[in-house]
Amino acid sequence: MSLKVDRAGMAFTFKGGMLPMTVMELASADPEQIREQLSGKLSQSPAFFQHTPVVLSVEKLDEPHLALERICAVCRTHKLLPVAVRGGADPVKQSAWALGLGWFPPSDGARTRSLEEVPPVEVPATSAPEAAASVASGGRIYRGTVRSGQQVSAPDGDLVVIGAVNAGAEVLAAGSIHVYGALRGRALAGIHGDTDAGIFCRELRAELLSVAGNYKRLEDIDPHLLGSSVQVALRDAQLGITTLD
Repeated sequence: MSLKVDRAGMAFTFKGGMLPMTVMELASADPEQIREQLSGKLSQSPAFFQHTPVVLSVEKLDEPHLALERICAVCRTHKLLPVAVRGGADPVKQSAWALGLGWFPPSDGARTRSLEEVPPVEVPATSAPEAAASVASGGRIYRGTVRSGQQVSAPDGDLVVIGAVNAGAEVLAAGSIHVYGALRGRALAGIHGDTDAGIFCRELRAELLSVAGNYKRLEDIDPHLLGSSVQVALRDAQLGITTLD
């Protein structure tokens, strides 16, 4: 006897997928030290801390009984959402499961990068003259792809990226951000509160857009704008996106 399944009545389906995820690699198990550093990071890029899901990597810690519940509470206080733990001994795995978190085995390190400031790339004066002309005093030009796990910033002016920004990467600027390629990662302009700043890119695929702390995530962006050349700016305290075509 065959069993027929009414697909129209199915509640869910399982699908494999690769979702961008930020890994928070812990070098300390002290919740107060983590709290102090998160507070400093929050003042630098507040839009990043908007219920961002993170995986807590404890691979560098040699503490089988770390205060995982307190660490998660500190993260949530700073608007980070721990969804899983990577690495750790069996007690850590059991604690993660007890807290409703997932658990991943330790990585081989081959595909992970630290989300730290990458060194500046010098751009010859003859290349990308239009981009160079648009950078005000204190700005920065970065030539090449900003890869997953990298962060490129211009803390005192505009940032011009002559290349793409990959998923999982982050670009920040005190002024405006210009991306001469696809923008798939996170872009935070006006990080010190400049409401006149904007974001300009040739292909919009961003995970997060922010101007002066006002932000939109990918799911908030009109699907018709994805893949288009756009400008992002504040209008009446709302983040607006319009095409450049």
